[in-house]
Amino acid sequence: MPQALSARELAGLQIAAMARLRRRGEIWLVPSHGQRRGGSPYQVTPHPIDPRCTCPDHALHGGKCKHIYAVEFALRRESEQDGEPIYGREMRTEPPPRKTYRQDWAAYNAAQTREKALFQILLRDLVRGTKNERFQARRKGRPRVPLQDVLFCTCFKVYVTFSGRRFMTDLGEAQVKGYIASLLHFNTIFNYLGEEELTPILMDLVVRSSAPLAGIETTFALDSSGFSSSSLARWFDEKHRKLRQEHDWVKVHIACGVKTNVVTGVVIGGRNAPDGKQLPKLLEQTAKNFNIREVCADKGYSSIASFDHVESHDAVPYIAFMRHVTGRGSRLWERMFMMLQSRKDEFLEHYHQRSNVESVFSTIKRKFGDNVRSKSQVAMKNEVLCKIICHNICVLVQESHELGIEIDFDPPATVQ
Repeated sequence: MPQALSARELAGLQIAAMARLRRRGEIWLVPSHGQRRGGSPYQVTPHPIDPRCTCPDHALHGGKCKHIYAVEFALRRESEQDGEPIYGREMRTEPPPRKTYRQDWAAYNAAQTREKALFQILLRDLVRGTKNERFQARRKGRPRVPLQDVLFCTCFKVYVTFSGRRFMTDLGEAQVKGYIASLLHFNTIFNYLGEEELTPILMDLVVRSSAPLAGIETTFALDSSGFSSSSLARWFDEKHRKLRQEHDWVKVHIACGVKTNVVTGVVIGGRNAPDGKQLPKLLEQTAKNFNIREVCADKGYSSIASFDHVESHDAVPYIAFMRHVTGRGSRLWERMFMMLQSRKDEFLEHYHQRSNVESVFSTIKRKFGDNVRSKSQVAMKNEVLCKIICHNICVLVQESHELGIEIDFDPPATVQ
């Protein structure tokens, strides 16, 4: 067990975490904690046997002062390579044992072999009763296909991963089983997939499809990723005076639970939309069904505003800090920064749950494709949303076998 820190060691740890220490050869310039802006820093000469400092405390007692401890903590932090805490560390003679996870193969095999059949049943239950007056309204032309059939066909098309023509066999079988009322033409499915009115409805289905796991998830990870397309984005480079082009993509921001990897919130913005600004929307969607206790995210979400927004949900933010930050900010910001400095193992144990969101993106891309086939911007967004809905339903199938939970979707509300 690590020994308790003395008052001077705690003060030195706080200085090392929140102040800027400058090095001039063998001498370190250390500002005292609480020192007025513009004051002269103390000069510390670290030495394993006889360290020196120009502060009154060291001159009076002759022992290590808080400034010397601050330099020692800073030196240990710089030389640290293995993620160990900066004090109380013991030398290891062999690497730690690798953490392993047991797999319930009986439940896994049952879920995988029955997934396609159960997927259609759960998808039918999810879209059943969904209404949208704006989507159904049409002044001229042929009457609209029922919204439930449109949602089932578009999501099932993405799940099968076949082309529209090859998909018609599976869709015909779904009609025979009573999952849809009418057999849509493949071009009709593509046309509906490109309508803007479908986007908010699909986003609502993402949130509703995660609701059955509300009693399981309390920790959530946030991140973003891109899905490429075959369309080319062209622009004129003013600096080099030439036309450039690259494949267009859809940038997706998601929040997911770290136990089941279910997606609880999704935001699709511009191609270069910053990550941090999407955090409030993701947590707002997640909070509709889940009790948020912890939020894990990388440095892209590292801001005082993000920390405060997580706190507004009565949750704890385990968000990585930028290298240049000193720890000065809001009360929560300073507390979490001090935790990273003094209890690094504990902080990283919570933070590294963020890797689950990487697993979610990897699963979606491997199972349903890492690109989109649609051409228009609206259709590309809707296709990605369908991928996420398919992923959530597959998670429900898996958890229904492993945890024995019964899947029951709440009655859908009218989506505006």
